[in-house]
Amino acid sequence: MPAVAATTPIDTISSSSTSHFDITELPSVKKGMSAQEEAMKRRKTCRFIEEAGRVLKLPRVAISTAMVFFHRFYAKHAFQEHDRFEVAVAALVLAAKTEEAPKKLNTVIQECYKLKTRAMQAGRLSQKPGSSPKDEASASYLDTKGEEFLKLKERILLLERIILHTIGFELSIDHPYKFFVEQIKKLIHSRKLKYKPSKASSDANKHKTNGEMMSKMMNELVQYSMSTANDSYQTSLCLQFGPKQIATACVYLACMFSGVEPENGNWKTTLLSTGGEGNHGNSNANTNKNSNADDFDYDVEALVSVCVQVIDLIAEKKASDSESVRKIRKALELLKNNTTTNNNTSSSINPEGNGSAPPQRRPPPPPSGESSSNKRPRV
Repeated sequence: MPAVAATTPIDTISSSSTSHFDITELPSVKKGMSAQEEAMKRRKTCRFIEEAGRVLKLPRVAISTAMVFFHRFYAKHAFQEHDRFEVAVAALVLAAKTEEAPKKLNTVIQECYKLKTRAMQAGRLSQKPGSSPKDEASASYLDTKGEEFLKLKERILLLERIILHTIGFELSIDHPYKFFVEQIKKLIHSRKLKYKPSKASSDANKHKTNGEMMSKMMNELVQYSMSTANDSYQTSLCLQFGPKQIATACVYLACMFSGVEPENGNWKTTLLSTGGEGNHGNSNANTNKNSNADDFDYDVEALVSVCVQVIDLIAEKKASDSESVRKIRKALELLKNNTTTNNNTSSSINPEGNGSAPPQRRPPPPPSGESSSNKRPRV
């Protein structure tokens, strides 16, 4: 598949993007599927993987790894070519082995088959042509010695091998979880965050010590960040951005939902000063100021794009924007506009004062850090 280039969800905030993901280049879309249907199939199948993982009592990291395998598979294959639920089962089997929580293949197939049948019976999934809900309910259990089960098992084993070849046998997945925990610790220990001043928060916290306040803030931010990161796997964000960028967006949304704001009132210098460096692997203190500014601008645009896609998903779940989501949209709009304004202002100034053209901002790197067009998107 050609290199994936950048696009964003249909939203006024994200008319431009910094990722290198183009949904029109996905195989399913090239074969005639609409972008909306492609995204919907990813979302619904990932919810299936989530539920199956809980039934199988898989650790959270194994469920997330299975979703990443699923997204990467359909970055190179079309939904029209492979049954997405069989791919999901194969991804779960492979992820369970990868994360050292293996499950018996027969057990995984049976539990996933039951879940799919119940979903069909409830009308959440389309049924097979000519079948009725009663037929599906009666077939909720497969005879492990029957021909249907053996054929399904054979297909799952084949798909597991196809997934391995598709992802280039790269089984080690970096998830946002460890990155947002580290970032939250840095922000709290350096006292860069505070609760928004309000009568309710003042009354609730007036008897708490500083240590208790920091502990409360830490727990809230980690909980919200975890929930946001889990939701992000239902989208193609893991193909668009690296785990550190997604982690930074999770922390930002966690702060917004829990009523936390930066001590200096500036998210760009507070949040991205701890997350931006890791996103680009640029820890050289002597990097020139223009490059650092470009990195920060890139991080802000990435932050906005990730946040918009996550809150779009939240709004879709609730069938409408809540008051808190609307406030976050406005904050993101302001953050992006400020970055765009600063960018335009700085580009119009010649720092050398010699009449030469202003320095060009470097193009944002692809999520994988690789520029070759035959490389697949990586997490």
